[in-house]
Amino acid sequence: MVALILFGSFFVLLLLNVPIGLSLGVSSILTLLYENLPVSMVSSNLYSSTSKFVLLAIPFFILGGNIMEKSGISQRLIDFCRTLVGHKKSGMAMVCVIVACFFAAISGSGPATVAALGMIIIPAMTRVGYNKASSTALMSTAGAIGIIIPPSITFVIYGSITGNSVGSLFASGIVPGILMGVMLVIAMVWVSRKEELKLLPKATGKEKWAAFKDAFWGLLMPVIILGGIYGGIFTPTEAAAVSAVYGLIVGLFIYKSITFKDIKRLLADSVSQTAVVMFIVGTASLFAWVLTVTGLAASASNMLIQVSGGNKYIFLLIINVILLIAGCFIDANSASYILVPILYPVAISLGIDGVHLGCIMVMNMAIGLITPPVGVNLYVGCGIANVSLKEISKAVLPFVAASIIALLLTTYIPVLSMFLPKLLG
Repeated sequence: MVALILFGSFFVLLLLNVPIGLSLGVSSILTLLYENLPVSMVSSNLYSSTSKFVLLAIPFFILGGNIMEKSGISQRLIDFCRTLVGHKKSGMAMVCVIVACFFAAISGSGPATVAALGMIIIPAMTRVGYNKASSTALMSTAGAIGIIIPPSITFVIYGSITGNSVGSLFASGIVPGILMGVMLVIAMVWVSRKEELKLLPKATGKEKWAAFKDAFWGLLMPVIILGGIYGGIFTPTEAAAVSAVYGLIVGLFIYKSITFKDIKRLLADSVSQTAVVMFIVGTASLFAWVLTVTGLAASASNMLIQVSGGNKYIFLLIINVILLIAGCFIDANSASYILVPILYPVAISLGIDGVHLGCIMVMNMAIGLITPPVGVNLYVGCGIANVSLKEISKAVLPFVAASIIALLLTTYIPVLSMFLPKLLG
């Protein structure tokens, strides 16, 4: 009965279009009332879950991403990548994915990556002959790499829940993120095999150098963030603050695309976005606590062990199915708080590394950004390109398939996600 009240009320509220953060909180409180547990725990749980030092990285990464988006780095990255591969067959598809990977290392957010790049890349792809719906679907899927390639807010949240090193989690996402990008390019080549594509003129060495110099300060940002973390200069949380300050210096004094008057709006936008994320973090953490104290998490974990028969390969397949389905209905941060308390103890007991599990979960959540009905990236892409949800839902299927292939390779070949964390210690 407890499970019915908790999950039943949650999904009913979702179907009524109640915001997910509110749905998580209300369903948790209803369950507390049914179980005669103290409702006073709500406020203390909300406070304790959002007052962790590691979560300070979230507002700083959001601010840094907003600053770099405003500074015009997206156009400079696109121009640079176009000089490198724009003249090749399916060159613009490569540009889309490569720039998405670069911008992901700046913004740490899937929807932000689609919003910043889509307005430029989608029209450019259609001009050279790509189908509009397919171009939008590719951009939306490539944007999902934003939560796999570091810095990633979703990795920060997973690390805060499990206690795994955020630096190791960041490193685990690099190779799988690149692998997913390669699979997307292959999928786009297959999708556009019958299209008559125009080839862009090959850039001269002088043009490549000019584009590189123009994009240099943007390209340097992920180097500073990741180099500082893995070089032991600062923690991931401190790296987030450094990224915000660096972005501000670049925007104000180097690119001069940001004025001091813009800072107030950038701060206000970042505070608004942070408030949404942290409210979800708080209510999702409350939901996870209710799962634990009512014994539902332990029961679900035991059931998973029984269903998988203690076989970690079957367990990994089961959690991929669960996470892919969950990604269709709830966002990555909420899914982390709800599912990690259930999945993590089982994974550890079966000998699965916590960092590897984190990478698998984040890849699943990235795919969730492009699967209806709650595929946020799809809605952002639709709004930018003026494509219907029906058109993009059909066009995105090959890219979902390509992403799942990358997910399965990462799941069953752990070295793909664990090589860099082990190498970097």
